[in-house]
Amino acid sequence: MATAARLLLLFLTAAAAGGCSASAWEMNIRLPTEMLSGGDGEGVVAPLIHALRPLLGSGGLLAARAGVACDSWRLGVEAHNVIGWKTVPARCEGYVGHYMLGGHYRRDSAVVVDEAIAYAESLKLAGNGKEIWVFDIDETSLSNLPYYAKHGFGATPYNDTSFREYVAEGSAPALPETRRLYRRLLQLDIKPVFLTGRTEDQRAITVTNLRRQGYSGWEKLLLKPAVHAAGELQGSAVAYKSGERQKLKDAGFTIIGNIGDQWSDILGAPEGARTFKLPDPMYYIG
Repeated sequence: MATAARLLLLFLTAAAAGGCSASAWEMNIRLPTEMLSGGDGEGVVAPLIHALRPLLGSGGLLAARAGVACDSWRLGVEAHNVIGWKTVPARCEGYVGHYMLGGHYRRDSAVVVDEAIAYAESLKLAGNGKEIWVFDIDETSLSNLPYYAKHGFGATPYNDTSFREYVAEGSAPALPETRRLYRRLLQLDIKPVFLTGRTEDQRAITVTNLRRQGYSGWEKLLLKPAVHAAGELQGSAVAYKSGERQKLKDAGFTIIGNIGDQWSDILGAPEGARTFKLPDPMYYIG
């Protein structure tokens, strides 16, 4: 079998082994491709980004070839030891792409959500209608991978104009793991509250996108004032989100849990009774 054909077969086998079904979430992400020349002279279209297979050493070998310990860099990001960065290191673009589009990202997300559900199910709730769980939106409830797959997986500088155009499409797929948590919380009579860095002028399309992706029945959807889009009233995400959570507490709500992809989603009192951090090596918000 030609080398290119074997690579394509490895990709398909790896995806299946990783447990990634062909759901709407995956189907919304179009993999960049290239034409490879097989040993039999026939061209084969193969994905440029294939499923991350750590047991085969793909991540480690990629990091070694790049001269950057990309897997260690990602660990530093998730542990909040690497902070204040503007873009993914250029040499780690492929590594991050492998991670995000392969089964590894989904498995890591599932571990977080499994723990969150186990915690929620263990609680003795007052049942007073004031117990809430705070959800971030981008890279938490909705995935912007269709956008970032076309923009270097965070290796190119953030472009607010193009990202806002993408948000306006209302096409972001749900992160299935987070939606599973969301639905279980509703069953437990814990009310979801969305707290996002999106702005008020994006409210209508955000509501539409959330509903399209199976989210409903939330208690509140909290967004920044639209003036933030013009660069006014800028402040840290920690200050903004912790301030909004304080308003919820002052209104008599009890924050049972809090989940987000950024540390700025979950830092700053009142954080909530327990916080959960989803993986996201594509961008940093302080």
